[in-house]
Amino acid sequence: MIVLGLTGGIGMGKSTTANIFRARGVPIWDADSTVHKLYNKGAAVAPIGAIFPQAISEGRVDRDALRQIAMNPDDLKRIEAIVHPLVAADRATFLSDSTAPVVLLDIPLLFEVGLDTEVDKIIVVSAPASVQKQRVMDRGTMTEAQFEAIRSKQIPDAEKRARADYVIETMTLDAAEEQVDLILAEVTHA
Repeated sequence: MIVLGLTGGIGMGKSTTANIFRARGVPIWDADSTVHKLYNKGAAVAPIGAIFPQAISEGRVDRDALRQIAMNPDDLKRIEAIVHPLVAADRATFLSDSTAPVVLLDIPLLFEVGLDTEVDKIIVVSAPASVQKQRVMDRGTMTEAQFEAIRSKQIPDAEKRARADYVIETMTLDAAEEQVDLILAEVTHA
Protein backbone atom coordinates (compact mmCIF):
# COMPACT_ATOMS: atom_id res chain seq x y z
CA MET A 1 0.00 0.00 0.00
CA ILE A 2 1.26 3.46 -0.91
CA VAL A 3 0.47 6.12 1.70
CA LEU A 4 0.18 9.64 0.35
CA GLY A 5 0.25 12.60 2.71
CA LEU A 6 -1.75 15.65 1.62
CA THR A 7 -1.07 19.00 3.23
CA GLY A 8 -1.21 22.70 2.57
CA GLY A 9 -1.93 25.94 4.36
CA ILE A 10 -5.37 27.26 5.15
CA GLY A 11 -7.24 28.27 2.01
CA MET A 12 -4.89 26.50 -0.38
CA GLY A 13 -7.47 24.02 -1.73
CA LYS A 14 -6.65 20.93 0.32
CA SER A 15 -10.26 19.81 0.86
CA THR A 16 -11.10 20.22 -2.83
CA THR A 17 -7.98 18.26 -3.78
CA ALA A 18 -8.81 15.49 -1.27
CA ASN A 19 -12.25 15.24 -2.85
CA ILE A 20 -10.63 14.78 -6.28
CA PHE A 21 -8.63 11.83 -4.90
CA ARG A 22 -11.83 10.49 -3.28
CA ALA A 23 -13.67 10.72 -6.62
CA ARG A 24 -10.86 8.60 -8.12
CA GLY A 25 -11.55 5.88 -5.54
CA VAL A 26 -8.68 6.63 -3.17
CA PRO A 27 -9.66 6.06 0.49
CA ILE A 28 -9.12 9.23 2.53
CA TRP A 29 -8.33 9.64 6.21
CA ASP A 30 -9.07 13.23 7.27
CA ALA A 31 -7.35 14.56 10.40
CA ASP A 32 -9.80 17.46 10.84
CA SER A 33 -12.82 15.20 10.46
CA THR A 34 -11.34 12.79 13.00
CA VAL A 35 -10.89 15.60 15.55
CA HIS A 36 -14.49 16.73 14.96
CA LYS A 37 -15.72 13.18 15.67
CA LEU A 38 -13.61 12.96 18.83
CA TYR A 39 -15.04 16.27 20.06
CA ASN A 40 -18.64 15.44 19.16
CA LYS A 41 -19.54 12.97 21.91
CA GLY A 42 -16.41 10.99 21.06
CA ALA A 43 -13.44 9.70 23.02
CA ALA A 44 -11.95 13.15 23.67
CA VAL A 45 -14.94 14.54 25.59
CA ALA A 46 -14.39 12.83 28.95
CA PRO A 47 -10.62 13.39 29.28
CA ILE A 48 -10.87 17.03 28.15
CA GLY A 49 -13.85 17.56 30.46
CA ALA A 50 -11.89 16.14 33.39
CA ILE A 51 -9.23 18.84 32.99
CA PHE A 52 -11.25 21.66 31.42
CA PRO A 53 -14.92 21.23 32.40
CA GLN A 54 -15.68 24.69 31.00
CA ALA A 55 -14.88 23.31 27.52
CA ILE A 56 -17.79 20.85 27.59
CA SER A 57 -21.31 21.79 26.54
CA GLU A 58 -24.19 19.38 25.93
CA GLY A 59 -21.88 16.38 26.04
CA ARG A 60 -19.56 17.79 23.38
CA VAL A 61 -16.31 19.71 23.36
CA ASP A 62 -17.13 23.36 22.70
CA ARG A 63 -14.50 24.25 20.10
CA ASP A 64 -14.74 27.99 20.80
CA ALA A 65 -14.21 27.46 24.52
CA LEU A 66 -11.35 25.05 23.84
CA ARG A 67 -9.76 27.53 21.42
CA GLN A 68 -9.72 30.14 24.20
CA ILE A 69 -8.17 27.67 26.65
CA ALA A 70 -5.57 26.66 24.05
CA MET A 71 -4.29 30.25 23.89
CA ASN A 72 -2.27 29.33 26.98
CA PRO A 73 0.73 27.28 25.71
CA ASP A 74 0.73 24.99 28.76
CA ASP A 75 -2.97 24.26 28.37
CA LEU A 76 -2.49 23.67 24.64
CA LYS A 77 0.12 21.01 25.48
CA ARG A 78 -2.34 19.35 27.87
CA ILE A 79 -5.03 19.30 25.19
CA GLU A 80 -2.60 17.92 22.60
CA ALA A 81 -1.51 15.20 25.04
CA ILE A 82 -5.13 14.01 25.08
CA VAL A 83 -6.09 14.52 21.44
CA HIS A 84 -2.94 13.50 19.53
CA PRO A 85 -2.89 9.87 20.75
CA LEU A 86 -6.61 9.49 19.96
CA VAL A 87 -6.07 10.86 16.46
CA ALA A 88 -3.03 8.61 15.97
CA ALA A 89 -5.05 5.55 17.02
CA ASP A 90 -7.81 6.42 14.56
CA ARG A 91 -5.26 6.89 11.76
CA ALA A 92 -3.58 3.56 12.60
CA THR A 93 -6.95 1.79 12.47
CA PHE A 94 -7.70 3.34 9.08
CA LEU A 95 -4.33 2.19 7.72
CA SER A 96 -4.56 -1.33 9.14
CA ASP A 97 -8.13 -1.78 7.86
CA SER A 98 -7.41 -0.54 4.33
CA THR A 99 -6.78 -2.98 1.52
CA ALA A 100 -6.52 -0.30 -1.18
CA PRO A 101 -3.28 -0.01 -3.18
CA VAL A 102 -3.15 3.76 -2.50
CA VAL A 103 -4.55 5.71 0.46
CA LEU A 104 -4.38 9.40 1.26
CA LEU A 105 -3.89 10.98 4.67
CA ASP A 106 -5.33 14.51 4.67
CA ILE A 107 -3.30 16.23 7.41
CA PRO A 108 -3.22 20.04 7.46
CA LEU A 109 -0.23 20.12 9.84
CA LEU A 110 1.65 17.17 8.34
CA PHE A 111 5.07 18.81 8.72
CA GLU A 112 4.28 20.69 11.92
CA VAL A 113 3.41 17.48 13.82
CA GLY A 114 6.20 15.41 12.26
CA LEU A 115 4.02 13.02 10.25
CA ASP A 116 5.92 13.68 7.03
CA THR A 117 8.12 10.69 7.95
CA GLU A 118 5.05 8.42 8.19
CA VAL A 119 4.01 8.67 4.54
CA ASP A 120 5.52 7.40 1.30
CA LYS A 121 4.95 10.56 -0.73
CA ILE A 122 4.08 14.12 0.28
CA ILE A 123 1.67 16.23 -1.75
CA VAL A 124 1.42 19.96 -1.04
CA VAL A 125 -1.47 22.00 -2.40
CA SER A 126 -0.58 25.57 -3.17
CA ALA A 127 -1.90 28.85 -4.51
CA PRO A 128 -0.58 32.42 -4.46
CA ALA A 129 -0.84 34.14 -1.07
CA SER A 130 -3.40 36.64 -2.39
CA VAL A 131 -5.65 33.82 -3.61
CA GLN A 132 -5.22 31.97 -0.32
CA LYS A 133 -6.29 35.01 1.68
CA GLN A 134 -9.23 35.80 -0.63
CA ARG A 135 -10.53 32.21 -0.40
CA VAL A 136 -10.49 32.31 3.39
CA MET A 137 -12.04 35.77 3.61
CA ASP A 138 -14.77 34.73 1.14
CA ARG A 139 -15.83 31.95 3.54
CA GLY A 140 -16.94 34.59 6.01
CA THR A 141 -15.99 32.41 8.98
CA MET A 142 -13.06 34.38 10.37
CA THR A 143 -11.54 37.80 10.55
CA GLU A 144 -8.36 38.81 8.77
CA ALA A 145 -6.58 38.79 12.15
CA GLN A 146 -7.74 35.22 12.82
CA PHE A 147 -6.58 34.16 9.37
CA GLU A 148 -3.16 35.75 9.89
CA ALA A 149 -2.87 34.10 13.33
CA ILE A 150 -3.54 30.68 11.81
CA ARG A 151 -1.21 31.28 8.89
CA SER A 152 1.57 32.40 11.25
CA LYS A 153 1.47 29.01 13.00
CA GLN A 154 1.84 27.08 9.75
CA ILE A 155 5.09 26.36 7.98
CA PRO A 156 5.42 28.83 5.08
CA ASP A 157 4.16 27.65 1.70
CA ALA A 158 7.61 27.96 0.08
CA GLU A 159 9.11 25.61 2.67
CA LYS A 160 6.28 23.09 2.27
CA ARG A 161 6.71 23.18 -1.50
CA ALA A 162 10.45 22.56 -1.12
CA ARG A 163 9.82 19.52 1.09
CA ALA A 164 7.10 17.99 -1.12
CA ASP A 165 7.35 15.13 -3.57
CA TYR A 166 4.49 16.70 -5.53
CA VAL A 167 2.97 20.19 -5.61
CA ILE A 168 -0.58 20.65 -6.84
CA GLU A 169 -1.39 24.16 -8.00
CA THR A 170 -5.03 24.80 -7.15
CA MET A 171 -5.77 27.83 -9.29
CA THR A 172 -8.33 25.89 -11.33
CA LEU A 173 -10.22 22.68 -10.70
CA ASP A 174 -9.22 21.27 -14.09
CA ALA A 175 -5.53 21.83 -13.40
CA ALA A 176 -5.81 20.23 -9.95
CA GLU A 177 -7.65 17.22 -11.40
CA GLU A 178 -4.99 16.80 -14.09
CA GLN A 179 -2.21 16.90 -11.48
CA VAL A 180 -4.01 14.35 -9.27
CA ASP A 181 -4.35 12.01 -12.25
CA LEU A 182 -0.64 12.35 -13.05
CA ILE A 183 0.32 11.59 -9.43
CA LEU A 184 -1.94 8.54 -9.28
CA ALA A 185 -0.58 7.26 -12.59
CA GLU A 186 2.97 7.64 -11.32
CA VAL A 187 2.52 6.05 -7.88
CA THR A 188 0.46 3.12 -9.16
CA HIS A 189 2.98 2.31 -11.90
CA ALA A 190 6.11 2.82 -9.83
